[in-house]
Amino acid sequence: MPRPSQDQDLALLAAGAALYPQLGCAGLTVRRVAEQAGVNPAMVHYHFGSKDAFLRQLLQRHYEEMFSALSLNSQSGGDVMERLAAALLGVARFVREHRPLLARVWADAQAGEAVARDFLRANAPRHLGVLMALLQEAARLGRLPAQPPLTAFTFLMGAVVAPQLLAGGMQAIDAVPPSLRTGLDDEVMSDAALARRVEWALLGLASGA
Repeated sequence: MPRPSQDQDLALLAAGAALYPQLGCAGLTVRRVAEQAGVNPAMVHYHFGSKDAFLRQLLQRHYEEMFSALSLNSQSGGDVMERLAAALLGVARFVREHRPLLARVWADAQAGEAVARDFLRANAPRHLGVLMALLQEAARLGRLPAQPPLTAFTFLMGAVVAPQLLAGGMQAIDAVPPSLRTGLDDEVMSDAALARRVEWALLGLASGA
């Protein structure tokens, strides 16, 4: 019997990515994913072994794309502040592109879903470690004042990432005031807006005593 096409693997992952933000770990079923992908439900088990294994690979696949870019930016050589800015911008873009999925992972983890909790436990220290290392390097070189690294990290995330999470959440429930809707993408979500917040955040951090 010939092996099923590898394209089914990718089709199932694409279907899962489309469905997971709405359904979460509990609501996502093998049958629903297979229907979305247009394949036999048995193919989920064939390619991934179980629903939980499928969800783990789905989440990890998205994360690895971001982490690869983050690692490349942080280790590419050159000025540490430029590398830090590029790394922050990469994280911000990832959050912007995957806000619904990230919100669902967080909600599932809060609800006690083991797949989501395991994913966050395994991966949160990875990007945190890369950014903390850049902050420590910048402080060691005198480019940033000596600050507790976690304090600096949370300040940067609050300045760069939090606005798009807030704006995205307000968009999702149609709570954005009409006077602000037209400027939301340009002023909060665009690459230019992200780059401005990164620049302002690093200037603010550099000026702190």
